[in-house]
Amino acid sequence: MTSTRGRFITFEGIDGAGKSTHIAWVVDRIVAAGHRAVATREPGGTPLGEALRELLLHQPMSHDSEALLMFAARREHLAQVIRPALARGDWVVCDRFSDATFAYQGGGHGVPAARIRELEAWIHGDCQPDLTLLFDVPTEVSRSRLLRSQANGRTLDKFENEAEAFFARVRAAYLERAQGDPGRFRVVDSTRGLDEVRAALAAHLAALEAA
Repeated sequence: MTSTRGRFITFEGIDGAGKSTHIAWVVDRIVAAGHRAVATREPGGTPLGEALRELLLHQPMSHDSEALLMFAARREHLAQVIRPALARGDWVVCDRFSDATFAYQGGGHGVPAARIRELEAWIHGDCQPDLTLLFDVPTEVSRSRLLRSQANGRTLDKFENEAEAFFARVRAAYLERAQGDPGRFRVVDSTRGLDEVRAALAAHLAALEAA
Protein backbone atom coordinates (compact mmCIF):
# COMPACT_ATOMS: atom_id res chain seq x y z
CA MET A 1 0.00 0.00 0.00
CA THR A 2 1.27 3.48 -0.81
CA SER A 3 0.57 6.57 1.24
CA THR A 4 -1.55 9.40 -0.18
CA ARG A 5 1.59 11.35 -1.01
CA GLY A 6 4.72 9.60 -2.15
CA ARG A 7 8.20 10.15 -0.75
CA PHE A 8 10.82 12.35 -2.35
CA ILE A 9 14.45 11.17 -2.07
CA THR A 10 17.40 13.08 -3.52
CA PHE A 11 20.98 11.95 -4.07
CA GLU A 12 23.71 14.56 -3.69
CA GLY A 13 27.49 14.74 -3.60
CA ILE A 14 30.49 16.07 -5.44
CA ASP A 15 31.38 14.51 -8.79
CA GLY A 16 33.17 11.23 -8.19
CA ALA A 17 31.44 10.61 -4.85
CA GLY A 18 29.91 7.41 -6.20
CA LYS A 19 26.22 8.23 -5.76
CA SER A 20 25.28 7.01 -9.25
CA THR A 21 26.47 3.51 -8.31
CA HIS A 22 23.61 3.18 -5.84
CA ILE A 23 20.59 4.87 -7.45
CA ALA A 24 19.27 1.81 -9.32
CA TRP A 25 19.80 -0.32 -6.21
CA VAL A 26 17.75 2.09 -4.07
CA VAL A 27 14.98 2.15 -6.67
CA ASP A 28 14.90 -1.66 -6.71
CA ARG A 29 14.76 -1.68 -2.91
CA ILE A 30 11.79 0.72 -2.90
CA VAL A 31 9.92 -1.40 -5.47
CA ALA A 32 10.66 -4.58 -3.51
CA ALA A 33 9.06 -2.91 -0.48
CA GLY A 34 5.83 -2.56 -2.44
CA HIS A 35 6.01 1.03 -3.66
CA ARG A 36 5.99 2.47 -7.15
CA ALA A 37 9.21 4.35 -7.88
CA VAL A 38 10.25 7.02 -10.38
CA ALA A 39 13.97 7.51 -11.04
CA THR A 40 14.97 10.84 -12.55
CA ARG A 41 17.82 13.34 -12.63
CA GLU A 42 18.77 17.01 -12.64
CA PRO A 43 19.39 18.90 -14.70
CA GLY A 44 17.11 16.86 -16.93
CA GLY A 45 14.08 14.69 -16.40
CA THR A 46 12.02 16.28 -19.19
CA PRO A 47 12.74 17.00 -22.88
CA LEU A 48 13.43 20.65 -22.07
CA GLY A 49 15.46 19.71 -19.02
CA GLU A 50 17.63 17.33 -21.02
CA ALA A 51 18.25 20.03 -23.66
CA LEU A 52 19.22 22.47 -20.93
CA ARG A 53 21.45 19.80 -19.38
CA GLU A 54 23.56 19.69 -22.54
CA LEU A 55 24.01 23.46 -22.41
CA LEU A 56 24.77 23.51 -18.70
CA LEU A 57 27.32 20.71 -18.78
CA HIS A 58 29.16 21.73 -21.92
CA GLN A 59 28.66 25.42 -22.80
CA PRO A 60 30.52 28.28 -21.10
CA MET A 61 28.21 30.80 -19.44
CA SER A 62 28.06 33.12 -16.46
CA HIS A 63 27.49 31.57 -13.07
CA ASP A 64 24.23 33.48 -12.66
CA SER A 65 23.04 32.04 -15.98
CA GLU A 66 23.89 28.56 -14.70
CA ALA A 67 21.73 29.08 -11.63
CA LEU A 68 18.83 30.48 -13.64
CA LEU A 69 18.92 27.65 -16.17
CA MET A 70 19.12 25.07 -13.39
CA PHE A 71 15.92 26.43 -11.92
CA ALA A 72 14.25 26.72 -15.33
CA ALA A 73 14.90 23.02 -15.89
CA ARG A 74 13.75 22.31 -12.32
CA ARG A 75 10.46 24.16 -12.83
CA GLU A 76 9.57 21.89 -15.77
CA HIS A 77 10.81 18.83 -13.92
CA LEU A 78 8.58 19.55 -10.94
CA ALA A 79 5.54 20.29 -13.08
CA GLN A 80 5.87 17.32 -15.43
CA VAL A 81 7.48 14.59 -13.34
CA ILE A 82 8.04 15.15 -9.62
CA ARG A 83 4.78 16.67 -8.41
CA PRO A 84 2.54 14.32 -10.45
CA ALA A 85 4.47 11.28 -9.24
CA LEU A 86 4.24 12.33 -5.59
CA ALA A 87 0.52 13.05 -6.00
CA ARG A 88 0.05 9.48 -7.31
CA GLY A 89 1.75 8.12 -4.21
CA ASP A 90 4.95 7.16 -6.04
CA TRP A 91 8.39 7.41 -4.48
CA VAL A 92 10.64 9.76 -6.48
CA VAL A 93 14.40 9.17 -6.50
CA CYS A 94 16.19 12.14 -8.04
CA ASP A 95 19.88 12.38 -8.87
CA ARG A 96 20.53 15.96 -7.63
CA PHE A 97 18.08 18.73 -6.78
CA SER A 98 18.34 22.27 -5.38
CA ASP A 99 21.05 21.37 -2.86
CA ALA A 100 23.31 20.89 -5.88
CA THR A 101 22.64 24.48 -6.97
CA PHE A 102 23.52 25.77 -3.51
CA ALA A 103 26.69 23.64 -3.56
CA TYR A 104 27.89 24.08 -7.15
CA GLN A 105 26.68 27.50 -8.22
CA GLY A 106 26.71 28.85 -4.67
CA GLY A 107 29.66 27.26 -2.90
CA GLY A 108 31.67 26.44 -6.00
CA HIS A 109 31.03 29.51 -8.17
CA GLY A 110 30.09 32.15 -5.66
CA VAL A 111 26.47 32.90 -6.57
CA PRO A 112 25.04 34.43 -3.36
CA ALA A 113 23.03 31.93 -1.32
CA ALA A 114 20.30 34.54 -0.77
CA ARG A 115 19.77 34.76 -4.52
CA ILE A 116 19.48 30.96 -4.80
CA ARG A 117 17.07 30.87 -1.85
CA GLU A 118 14.80 33.36 -3.64
CA LEU A 119 14.70 31.11 -6.70
CA GLU A 120 14.10 28.04 -4.54
CA ALA A 121 11.18 29.73 -2.73
CA TRP A 122 9.66 30.80 -6.03
CA ILE A 123 10.05 27.49 -7.85
CA HIS A 124 9.41 24.88 -5.13
CA GLY A 125 9.19 26.36 -1.68
CA ASP A 126 6.33 23.98 -0.87
CA CYS A 127 8.01 20.87 -2.31
CA GLN A 128 11.15 19.72 -0.53
CA PRO A 129 12.81 16.30 -0.35
CA ASP A 130 11.81 14.01 2.49
CA LEU A 131 15.30 12.49 2.54
CA THR A 132 18.58 13.67 1.04
CA LEU A 133 21.40 11.15 0.82
CA LEU A 134 24.69 13.05 0.69
CA PHE A 135 27.51 10.85 -0.59
CA ASP A 136 30.70 12.25 0.85
CA VAL A 137 34.33 11.62 -0.09
CA PRO A 138 37.51 13.70 0.26
CA THR A 139 38.28 15.76 -2.83
CA GLU A 140 41.40 13.74 -3.61
CA VAL A 141 39.26 10.59 -3.82
CA SER A 142 36.81 12.38 -6.10
CA ARG A 143 39.60 13.60 -8.38
CA SER A 144 41.20 10.15 -8.54
CA ARG A 145 37.90 8.52 -9.52
CA LEU A 146 37.21 11.12 -12.21
CA LEU A 147 40.69 10.78 -13.71
CA ARG A 148 40.31 7.01 -13.73
CA SER A 149 36.99 7.24 -15.61
CA GLN A 150 38.60 9.67 -18.06
CA ALA A 151 41.47 7.24 -18.62
CA ASN A 152 38.84 4.58 -19.41
CA GLY A 153 37.52 6.71 -22.26
CA ARG A 154 34.83 8.82 -20.62
CA THR A 155 34.68 12.50 -21.56
CA LEU A 156 34.38 14.73 -18.49
CA ASP A 157 31.91 17.62 -18.51
CA LYS A 158 32.86 21.20 -17.58
CA PHE A 159 32.05 20.72 -13.88
CA GLU A 160 34.01 17.48 -13.64
CA ASN A 161 36.97 19.30 -15.22
CA GLU A 162 37.05 21.94 -12.47
CA ALA A 163 40.09 22.20 -10.19
CA GLU A 164 40.25 20.40 -6.86
CA ALA A 165 39.81 23.71 -5.01
CA PHE A 166 36.40 24.07 -6.67
CA PHE A 167 35.35 20.65 -5.39
CA ALA A 168 36.61 21.54 -1.91
CA ARG A 169 34.25 24.54 -1.89
CA VAL A 170 31.37 22.43 -3.23
CA ARG A 171 31.95 19.74 -0.62
CA ALA A 172 32.10 22.33 2.17
CA ALA A 173 28.81 23.84 0.99
CA TYR A 174 27.16 20.42 0.96
CA LEU A 175 28.36 19.57 4.46
CA GLU A 176 27.22 22.97 5.74
CA ARG A 177 23.75 22.35 4.35
CA ALA A 178 23.68 18.88 5.91
CA GLN A 179 24.66 20.33 9.28
CA GLY A 180 21.93 22.95 8.97
CA ASP A 181 19.17 20.42 8.16
CA PRO A 182 19.95 17.18 10.03
CA GLY A 183 16.35 16.04 9.87
CA ARG A 184 16.49 15.71 6.10
CA PHE A 185 20.13 14.93 5.32
CA ARG A 186 21.93 11.65 5.86
CA VAL A 187 25.66 11.83 5.15
CA VAL A 188 26.96 8.60 3.63
CA ASP A 189 30.70 7.87 3.83
CA SER A 190 31.26 6.81 0.24
CA THR A 191 34.85 5.73 0.85
CA ARG A 192 33.50 2.58 2.51
CA GLY A 193 32.92 -0.69 0.70
CA LEU A 194 29.84 -1.33 -1.39
CA ASP A 195 28.16 -3.61 1.16
CA GLU A 196 28.70 -1.13 4.01
CA VAL A 197 27.30 1.76 1.99
CA ARG A 198 24.24 -0.23 0.97
CA ALA A 199 23.60 -1.36 4.53
CA ALA A 200 23.54 2.30 5.55
CA LEU A 201 21.21 3.16 2.66
CA ALA A 202 18.86 0.31 3.60
CA ALA A 203 18.68 1.64 7.16
CA HIS A 204 17.88 5.16 5.95
CA LEU A 205 15.14 3.87 3.65
CA ALA A 206 13.63 1.80 6.44
CA ALA A 207 13.57 4.83 8.72
CA LEU A 208 11.86 6.92 6.05
CA GLU A 209 9.23 4.25 5.44
CA ALA A 210 8.53 4.01 9.14
CA ALA A 211 8.25 7.77 9.63
